[in-house]
Amino acid sequence: MHDGREFLLQELAHIEKWEQEQKDLWFWEKIGRIPFALLDKITPRIVHDKIEQALNELGSYLMTGGRYLILEQRVYQKCAQKWPQLRPPYTPAQMADAPMNIMDALADDMIETHVGVATVQGATTGFGGVFTLALDIPAVLGLSLKILQEIAIVYGYDPKEQRERAFIVKCMQFASSDYVGKQAIIEQLAVYHQHDPQRERHVISELQGWREVFESYRDTWGWKKLFQLVPVIGVFFGAILNRAMLRDVAEAGKQFYRKRRIHEKLKQTLPSSHS
Repeated sequence: MHDGREFLLQELAHIEKWEQEQKDLWFWEKIGRIPFALLDKITPRIVHDKIEQALNELGSYLMTGGRYLILEQRVYQKCAQKWPQLRPPYTPAQMADAPMNIMDALADDMIETHVGVATVQGATTGFGGVFTLALDIPAVLGLSLKILQEIAIVYGYDPKEQRERAFIVKCMQFASSDYVGKQAIIEQLAVYHQHDPQRERHVISELQGWREVFESYRDTWGWKKLFQLVPVIGVFFGAILNRAMLRDVAEAGKQFYRKRRIHEKLKQTLPSSHS
């Protein structure tokens, strides 16, 4: 079964509309515009340390995959339950042939599962305020990287490749950027379906300076987590913040991976079409 060209163009238009809608800053990002120096003074040292550790691990993931690489076979097995044509040995190329509606349904199922886990995680760690917040930050990072890798597999891409790890980290950055940053990332990620090695290398080399690249990520993360520092009340904030953070990251990943796959499928329906 192949997706029709008209259907693919309609879906591409929906994604481009979504990109245009990424203008208004969410409440937490508006708060995050307050000078970071103020936050620096009132945030406990342990939170700074954990955020720094998480960003170090993000840099390690980008370069080597680190400890956040997932077990792909389990994801493929879930995919095979919904799309029986997928058979071992599983490959990204095989998954890339799945119809878009199957890919989308799989991505949505995985997103809902991880958002549920993140909600419980946030409520649990929010109960103890600052004492358990230190456990929450690396946990949220791990969940974010895991769902984005699963989305990559669902849409027929290999998260073990560095180009995909760079793409995944850019999706995370997009979720925490302001409007200007979001527009810049949309332009950067637009080259991926064109398979332009030179431009892709530029994206990867830029991300190698990830400490500077993720300064805004650290700031907004710190603000969101600050609401979780009050014991007991932190249960409520922890649940809604983790839920919102993971959904934002997952939604960005889904939209950008869908866009790439749609462009690839359009090339197959009409090889001479412009990308």
